[in-house]
Amino acid sequence: MSLDRFRDAVRFLTIIPVGASKDAPDSEWLVRSSQFFPLVGAIVGLASAAALLLTSLVLGPVIAALMAVLASVLLTSAFHEDGLADTADGFGGGWTVEQRLTIMKDSRIGTYGTLALLFAIALRVAALAEMPAWTGAAALIASGAAGRAVVLPVVGWMKYAGNTSAMKVAYAPSPLRPGEIGFATIVVLLALTLLAAASGTHAPFTLLVGISCGIALAIAVTLWSRRLIGGYTGDVLGAIEQVFEVGFLLGVAAVIRSI
Repeated sequence: MSLDRFRDAVRFLTIIPVGASKDAPDSEWLVRSSQFFPLVGAIVGLASAAALLLTSLVLGPVIAALMAVLASVLLTSAFHEDGLADTADGFGGGWTVEQRLTIMKDSRIGTYGTLALLFAIALRVAALAEMPAWTGAAALIASGAAGRAVVLPVVGWMKYAGNTSAMKVAYAPSPLRPGEIGFATIVVLLALTLLAAASGTHAPFTLLVGISCGIALAIAVTLWSRRLIGGYTGDVLGAIEQVFEVGFLLGVAAVIRSI
């Protein structure tokens, strides 16, 4: 059922309590629930937006931006940030495919991962601090939805580079169905519409630059992953989501600063 798949997506991507699953997971549960990833991302963005708006009532834009990013990190238990750090460590420290995959599985964080996290968080905070509060709030919802959506074509395009038998969750490769793609697309478009409304007359340019910057970074990491490990892993998907958010927020901030 769709409600069960939505709960699977919430359970997988966040720490929001939705109750334990009553059924044993089938091999396609992750693929079937991925249509709801953008919706879950929008929910996380909404929580971050609330933190931004509430904090901005009493404190300055930098602290408000920090609280917004902190809300996202707490709500997802740093799920995507962990993927970014592992990917940076693996790609930066490994000389062979096997070495890179081994490093990515290591729970310890190295220099490359630490730097990647610091810059990713700092850039998101800095970008949000450049925006009016309501625009920043809308940008958080839009980037949350679009960031979770941008990983879906990567899964369909590239092969899984890790060992599926060693995965922590049951998984079997399966393409998204047209209805699932349509639902995810509608969620992203609605989230982008909120940002367009908050951007006023400059909405088309704001969306164009934001999406272009986010996709450019996402494509760069995707191609980098294909070259270094021959495909993707869960950590790589987390890294792609993170760099999309960074690029998207920086693009929106750049447009706002220029007008």
